[in-house]
Amino acid sequence: MHDTRWFVMIKKKHTFATELWPHSSMDTCLPAGREWRLTNLKQMAYFVYAIKSEIENRIYVGFTEDLERRIKEHNSGKTRSTKGFRPWKLIHKEELTTRAEARKREIYLKSGCGKEFLKNIIRPHSSMDRMEVS
Repeated sequence: MHDTRWFVMIKKKHTFATELWPHSSMDTCLPAGREWRLTNLKQMAYFVYAIKSEIENRIYVGFTEDLERRIKEHNSGKTRSTKGFRPWKLIHKEELTTRAEARKREIYLKSGCGKEFLKNIIRPHSSMDRMEVS
């Protein structure tokens, strides 16, 4: 028989206390700011994505919990940095389990190596691309 209790970290002033919390009541929340959520309770998915402007040669990289909603925001003009280059088309997405992983991958895709990776998705290298023209 498995123990159905969970350990939950609770913030109390400047100390941290570990308390046993019955599994059946995990759906109820403590007052705001008093609970440290366990990542095991609800497995969140984060998406790192790249979109390409259909009117200009621009690629935007970001991450979100709701990919469909975020793409709609880009195409409806709600995002200031992408508003002037609508419409946008999804060219790449990756699903990650933590926000930290998603942010790290987003930063990589915005780097020089990451940009090259995304450009290769759009236009795969042919043997002619690798040749230097003098």
